[in-house]
Amino acid sequence: MSLETATEKLSTLADAAKYDVACTSSGVSRGGQRGKIGAAASAGICHSFAGDGRCVSLLKLLMTNVCVYDCQYCVNRRSNDVPRATFTPSEIADLTINFYKRNYIEGLFLSSGVLRNPDYTMERMHKTLDILRNTHGFNGYIHAKVIPGASPGVIRAVGLLSDRVSVNIELPSENSLIALAPDKTRESILKPMKSLSTEIAISKNEMSAFGKSSPKFAPAGQSTQMIIGASPEKDGRIMRLAQGLYDKYALKRVFYSAYIPVVKTLAAPSAKPPTLREHRLYQADWLMRFYGFSAEELADKDADLDLNMDPKCLWALNNLDKFPIEINSADYFELLRVPGIGVVSAQKIVAARRFGSLTFDNIKKMGVALKRAMYFITCGGKAFLRVSARRESLYGKLSENKLNPWSQRVLEDITEDKPDWKKFSLSTAATTV
Repeated sequence: MSLETATEKLSTLADAAKYDVACTSSGVSRGGQRGKIGAAASAGICHSFAGDGRCVSLLKLLMTNVCVYDCQYCVNRRSNDVPRATFTPSEIADLTINFYKRNYIEGLFLSSGVLRNPDYTMERMHKTLDILRNTHGFNGYIHAKVIPGASPGVIRAVGLLSDRVSVNIELPSENSLIALAPDKTRESILKPMKSLSTEIAISKNEMSAFGKSSPKFAPAGQSTQMIIGASPEKDGRIMRLAQGLYDKYALKRVFYSAYIPVVKTLAAPSAKPPTLREHRLYQADWLMRFYGFSAEELADKDADLDLNMDPKCLWALNNLDKFPIEINSADYFELLRVPGIGVVSAQKIVAARRFGSLTFDNIKKMGVALKRAMYFITCGGKAFLRVSARRESLYGKLSENKLNPWSQRVLEDITEDKPDWKKFSLSTAATTV
């Protein structure tokens, strides 16, 4: 393959891969091995900044953007007129190794359009990974996308050569799949997801039973992606689906991708949703995974999350009868439900109070965000300051928008009554963060 041809393909297929957000920290720690190239670091292999501050990267591309499917939300749909390109397995392997040796990347994120059919596509993907692992001895991180509808045998073969695998669920309901992705079915997506979950569990059990250093099958687990805003489902239903996927298939992550109208179709909306909606879903997802919240607690099934306020603060405002809690006696899980108290600061509080009572100064030094927490806690029976327990008042103080809905209504009422504006100012009605 000439350099010019390789550059053209890479430009096309790397750009086409940018809409897939389901890549993140690897979750794998694998050091260098004699006779092999590269390593996988637990801090993360992604084109971003890792938790320890390192900037890490991976080669993220599609094997091909030729696709037999006609998903309405996808730029690579078969009816869309875009430049097409396809890499051979050996071309992808060579690119990965050459980029790695130049210190451009630390791993590979490989997805693909559906070429001919799911099994044919997955067989080419397996061939790519086989060349990387067994011919080049590549020991770095690999995340492979599984094509819905592929047979269990080829899925297992890919999983044995990957660190992480994922099947994109794409849309939150069967009806939306029928409307926007008629070539896919809920069953074709959930079946491989279940198969991957079973294989991962078996591999972990074998590791425990036989004392192996790491699982052989997808040691970093599996993830998925949902597109938000292309279909009418509310956040409450999306969160319930995510919770079900975590519980049933032990997923590592559910990624949320705000819909981008890359192609004009009658079935898909012409406008993209607020990016803040995606952010709120990630916040709610974090609360479900690490703080013990359920989807039902955070939003009604037919409602969206509040864009003005993070889900934890809103839950607290909707449950004021549970507050304030006493910092020196509340258990760990009660502390986690206080806005401004995170996992680390809750652990520090539980550990530190064994040696004496804690004050507001103590917990602030532990990382508690008193700006939010002060409305919901006491220390030694004393409140930080006297505040109104009215939900409307606290909403104004905790809202991330300077002008909250209650303040806005006050201004509208004042305007309708045509008062003497010398007696009013925005500062009396607007609240500051």
